Amino acid sequence: MSTETQYLTPEKFVELKKELEMLKSDRRKEVAEHLEYAKKLGDLSENAEYHQAREEQAEVEDRIRKLEDLIKNAVVSHGGGSETATIGSTVTLIKDKENRSFIYTIVGSEEADMSHGKISNRSPLGSALLGYKKGDSVKVNTPRGIAVYKIVEIK
Repeated sequence: MSTETQYLTPEKFVELKKELEMLKSDRRKEVAEHLEYAKKLGDLSENAEYHQAREEQAEVEDRIRKLEDLIKNAVVSHGGGSETATIGSTVTLIKDKENRSFIYTIVGSEEADMSHGKISNRSPLGSALLGYKKGDSVKVNTPRGIAVYKIVEIK
């Protein structure tokens, strides 16, 4: 598993714990029942249902291991409420030479979702914002060249 620190919001941490619990109880039981049913169908070497159930079992166990590792090693970031942009901060930006504002919440890579305005702390913009304050200008290296953003607000 990855040894890089994963940052999670308290909400994402709770969500992942719930998913882990569901996988360990309900999902494992469903897969075991499917596996038992498939075994009863006969010759295992040519039993497609059995092979599918085994793959399903492997996927569930892999996800459980990943979640256990993530939860065990995660840093829960309560961010926000600071004058400086940190993981958990919601930052309002204005791009240089444009009259549009952008609002992003800096989160760990596990919960990054641009469609909801959540950018990873490892993304070019997310990593560039860390440590800056309201009123600062931040330069970000993008595929189209250097972009400059001004921080208007940090929550």
